[in-house]
Amino acid sequence: MYAIATLTFPTPQLRLNPHPFSITFPGISKTFSSTIFSSPHKLYLSHVPSRALRVSASSQPSSPASTETSKLSSVPSQMKAWVYGEYGAVDVLKLESNVSVPEVKDDQVLIKVAAAALNPVDFKRRLGKFKATDSPLPTVPGYDVAGVVVKVGSEVKELKVGDEVYGDIHEKALDGPKQFGSLAEYTAVEEKLVALKPKNIDFAQAAALPLAIETAYEGLERTGFSAGKSILVLNGAGGVGSLVIQLAKHVFGASRVAATASTGKLEFLKSLGVDLAIDYTKENFEDLPEKFDVVYDAIGQCDRAVKAIKEGGSVVALTGAVTPPGFRFVVTSNGEVLKKLNPYLESGKVKPIIDPKGPFPFSQVVEAFSYIETNRAVGKVVIHPIP
Repeated sequence: MYAIATLTFPTPQLRLNPHPFSITFPGISKTFSSTIFSSPHKLYLSHVPSRALRVSASSQPSSPASTETSKLSSVPSQMKAWVYGEYGAVDVLKLESNVSVPEVKDDQVLIKVAAAALNPVDFKRRLGKFKATDSPLPTVPGYDVAGVVVKVGSEVKELKVGDEVYGDIHEKALDGPKQFGSLAEYTAVEEKLVALKPKNIDFAQAAALPLAIETAYEGLERTGFSAGKSILVLNGAGGVGSLVIQLAKHVFGASRVAATASTGKLEFLKSLGVDLAIDYTKENFEDLPEKFDVVYDAIGQCDRAVKAIKEGGSVVALTGAVTPPGFRFVVTSNGEVLKKLNPYLESGKVKPIIDPKGPFPFSQVVEAFSYIETNRAVGKVVIHPIP
């Protein structure tokens, strides 16, 4: 429980300069052990659970490193982070300057974040779409991360301080994701969820990959996709769709790849290696005479997708209602998948795609959220540099 006692009703805040004391409210028989909270405009009281994010009252900002790999031995106690204390629209997002750096568990590494990326799950989580299984508020959002290891837990076996890594920090996207996400100067993550960053791509490009490429790969595996099969990708220009196309073509050995997009994105699809680019504003893909072994539905049109498969074909859907024989899954973060795909990234066969409106600077996370919620992004919406 997260209880607020105040004359106003502000967003639940992170803990500031705690001074425990007791207070009794008229008409309430219970005495609360409380903590003083503050914001730039309010002073109020809260009963704070032990799992709450902590914020120091110090006004001194953490010292930014001149490069991502410098000052690795000096980890500050506070950091800048985007936080929301209630579910809602983009205006619940607040940039806090003195959030406590997360503690590192035995199997985790602490990452100095260089770049992060947004996914549809980020805004759905912020809207409270799966609050029943979410971690307690307040939340530092963000799944995708790329950065430098600055601290390792006692059980970490392979990674070391100074390693450049990337990954999806939440093992289960919808089931108890961490309170501390990647939209912060530092984030802690289990070693098994990350991999060394491919040497030929930068941090912004690396941040564009983890959740989307793992989703693309797991979905293809679940359909039993293999060399010689054909595939239709719905929303081929999106973050997941653009990687499904590349993985199907260059990793799984597809015989033919088709994809849908709007008129202005057809050339982009062709640049990814699509054999048939379908303009969904002009034709219905399910009415085409050609049928496919697999349809990868990354937009939520499963009822139409099942009409575009061959007999015995498969439809994997990421969102929306599912029509048999279609199925839906939620990706499980896995650093081993990234390690397996790293050679394809380092060879240039598979490329990260960053939306041309980005990268967005750390100060414009609200604008980045607003943009991804339009569903018009090409590839991934990336936040870089941080901070």
